[in-house]
Amino acid sequence: MPSVRKWDGAAYDRVSAPQQEWGREVLDRLSLSGDETVLDAGCGSGRVTEMLLERLPRGHVIAVDSSPSMAAVAKERIGDRVDVRVMDLLALELEVTLDAIVSTATFHWIADHDLLFERLRAALRDGGALVAQCGGFGNLSGVHATAREVAAEERFAAHLDGWCGPWNLTTPEQAQASLLGAGFSEARCWLEPKQALPPEPREFLRTVILGPYQEQLPSKELRAELVDAVHSRLGEPVTLDYVRLNIDAVA
Repeated sequence: MPSVRKWDGAAYDRVSAPQQEWGREVLDRLSLSGDETVLDAGCGSGRVTEMLLERLPRGHVIAVDSSPSMAAVAKERIGDRVDVRVMDLLALELEVTLDAIVSTATFHWIADHDLLFERLRAALRDGGALVAQCGGFGNLSGVHATAREVAAEERFAAHLDGWCGPWNLTTPEQAQASLLGAGFSEARCWLEPKQALPPEPREFLRTVILGPYQEQLPSKELRAELVDAVHSRLGEPVTLDYVRLNIDAVA
């Protein structure tokens, strides 16, 4: 990634119920005996990591996130039961060989998927599993169309004109080709529309979706105005048009 997004780990932990629900569904796709060594790649605030830990009573969990704020919240939640590390997945190096990797709501923040999948493949034993979900092609297209309309207003345009954002939203075909090119022996990828109605819509927009827009703006006041404007234009109830890219791959 060109830069590490400045996450508010505590706020994300409070409002990210949709990501937690979808994370549980991803974990349900992973077959475990209970004694494996598993990586949570992009652990966020650690709620999905905690679910993973429940399925590994005799195993070992490593959880990494590039955000110090996220990792701190995860560490506070889980304590010493999990090895929590601040680490860029594009520079992933571990002293152990993994049986499996789980990742939720992370890969769309990473620009170079070829390198990402190479690093994940290198960390897995032959036959190990990668089970993941992230934003896919078309993810939040309606919300971002509204945000772009707001960004075109004079007060924001000087800072956001020409800015495209950090998201890497690929098709299943692109993801599969990248996975196989990175050395995975099998890869199945598919898109899944998901709708979310967050109970705290303005805070959800501020924390989860509009952070990259806000980071381009020079003042707290202007950032708050952008969030308010997008929230207002989306109407009530705020309905978020997610499209998730699911990945099941074998090393």
